[in-house]
Amino acid sequence: MADKVTIRKFLKRHFKHFNAAVIVGAAESWVTHLENGGKMFLTLAGALSTGEIGISLAEMIRRDKVHGICATGANLEEDIFNLVAHSHYRRVPDYRTLTPKQEQELKNQGLNRVTDTCIPEREAMRRVENKLIKLWQKAENNKERFFPYEYIYQLIRSRELEEYYDIEPENSWVLAACQKNIPIFTPGWEDSTLGNVYVANVIKGNLKSYRPIKGGLEQMAFLVEWYRRITNRCSLGFFQIGGGIAGDFAICVVPLIMQDLKEECRLWGYFAQISDSTTSYGSYSGAIPNEKITWGKLDIDTPKFIIESDASIVAPLIFSYVLGS
Repeated sequence: MADKVTIRKFLKRHFKHFNAAVIVGAAESWVTHLENGGKMFLTLAGALSTGEIGISLAEMIRRDKVHGICATGANLEEDIFNLVAHSHYRRVPDYRTLTPKQEQELKNQGLNRVTDTCIPEREAMRRVENKLIKLWQKAENNKERFFPYEYIYQLIRSRELEEYYDIEPENSWVLAACQKNIPIFTPGWEDSTLGNVYVANVIKGNLKSYRPIKGGLEQMAFLVEWYRRITNRCSLGFFQIGGGIAGDFAICVVPLIMQDLKEECRLWGYFAQISDSTTSYGSYSGAIPNEKITWGKLDIDTPKFIIESDASIVAPLIFSYVLGS
């Protein structure tokens, strides 16, 4: 009887060259990093939550393969939107050929398109929004302040969303992160649906100020504190999905500590990035890892990988390899 072909066996047999080989190298190095006592920090850009990355990422969090996350505000909220409204989503396989008129028809139906998937405004955004406004108002009345992810955790722990759960809860990466109580940094959170909702409620007078939300500078200070604490005990790796603010914000914590605070600290102990951005001068998302050496982020001997491919394909493969699937 033939041996069961696992994803790990399949990748090691077939992914031997070019981007495919880098996938295996990055995954094997991640495993080695953890086996040597290290921890892993993951950054999440793009629209991976709507792409249901939680199916593979949640298990990575539960099994202690990921220990901190920096995500766009959209990825934080869209995982929760999917959790409570998945059956109301509409997939649009022919999204590349939609006419402006067809796009308008989707809008008129309250459907917000993300590539091939439409998020239902009423069942997703408004359902979560109405619950969060109460938490924001409560914090304001109590003169309390929290990070955006902490409000999401409060909402999850209140169990007020459970009646709306529309997928298996184990497929939500934010739910898994809440259960593990790991931090989710969201720089530029105002560039999200819920960030816009908060601003609108201040303008309308439902909230008196922006004070209940801890902003980007405070998130950076918290990241410094968290990075110091983690790397005082072990090496911390950096796995970046896409480019943009999620990656830019987080990786800067090391030069901040070393160059601005004038303190010694560990450099990132591992680096890998999945990006379909073509490597080019002046493009952070497309910059090769060696460039980060000059900024005091990576060392000469830091394991470095850049995979020029689609993260929605590559990330689940790497996660499955690390999980030993």
